[in-house]
Amino acid sequence: MYRIPFNRVDWITSSFLIGTALIALIGVPVYLVKFGINWFQFAMFFFYVTATMMSITVGYHRLFSHLSFKAKLPVKFFTLVFGACAFENSCLNWASDHRRHHKHVDHDEDPYDISKGFFWAHIGWLLFKLNPEPPMDNVADLRKDKLVMWQHNYVHWIALVVGIFIPMSLGYLWNHFHGMNAWHGALGAFMLAGIARIVVAQHCTFFINSLCHTVGTQPYSTTHSARDSAVMAFLTFGEGYHNYHHEFQHDYRNGVKPWQWDPSKWTIWTLSKLGLADGLRKVPDSRILLAEMGEARRKAEKHLEEVREKGNAHAHTVLDTLHELVEEMSANYHELEKAVSDRVQLSKEKLDHWQEETRSMLREIRRMSAAAMA
Repeated sequence: MYRIPFNRVDWITSSFLIGTALIALIGVPVYLVKFGINWFQFAMFFFYVTATMMSITVGYHRLFSHLSFKAKLPVKFFTLVFGACAFENSCLNWASDHRRHHKHVDHDEDPYDISKGFFWAHIGWLLFKLNPEPPMDNVADLRKDKLVMWQHNYVHWIALVVGIFIPMSLGYLWNHFHGMNAWHGALGAFMLAGIARIVVAQHCTFFINSLCHTVGTQPYSTTHSARDSAVMAFLTFGEGYHNYHHEFQHDYRNGVKPWQWDPSKWTIWTLSKLGLADGLRKVPDSRILLAEMGEARRKAEKHLEEVREKGNAHAHTVLDTLHELVEEMSANYHELEKAVSDRVQLSKEKLDHWQEETRSMLREIRRMSAAAMA
């Protein structure tokens, strides 16, 4: 377990993160019990949560960190302004940390390295100053963007004005013009659209760094700790499909399957149809399936080896069948691998057939292995 460096406490960041969390956990319930909530306060909270989190996922993450698409000025401006409202530092800092995370995932130079523990990956890396502080030498492209640098230089003022003062002013004016206590309206906006929204947005982001490197499935690769979580995808506007993202980080999609919840992907696609985004980067279906088949093959071979070593007295009766299934899966994998290498265009029907066959064989291998190990 990684030893927490208490001698390197970042007092400003720690005070903010702990203070906002305490206000959200104690102050917000007290306010709601005493004053209740009206639809305008709820609407502001909902708008600010959506605008803030989408600005992190669509803007900070997919647009600026991974360059997975190109955006026009209005999109860049919106995501930089409301991304600042998350109080997760400037886009330049955020992108630098995130690019370093992908380059060094699960190793010492990963800022939120999960091997140092869940707490460190979730929030500890923010509470304690990194030693030495990593150089921001991986964002030269973003330094050339005047809008990114404007936000970097004024990020805290933008966050305070747009993320705190504007909702407080709107809450004040709403109550004033509706014959209610105006200061209660301002306080409610501060508590809900301000503090509670910040805490929700931040910890949803933090859970991608911690929970999505701890719990979930790994359909594309087990060479790193990243995992897919449909629950976290729902809570983070599509960011929970983290195993896919770490394999194909430049794809503008995280939830690559049609049924997967990824509002950020749908937003980017919609922006492209409105002429506000272009250059959407996508990984070919054949490469995605190759990764899935490769991982399924690895898991199948592991099941076969476990049955050989630890199977029950009747395991020998299924070993030949298991071996045949693994061989067939390997043959399909090598055929697809050659097609991808030779850049052969495969039909969607062929890819769908291989995918369903792979899943069916893996299910059967798991079933037979469980019976042989029982």
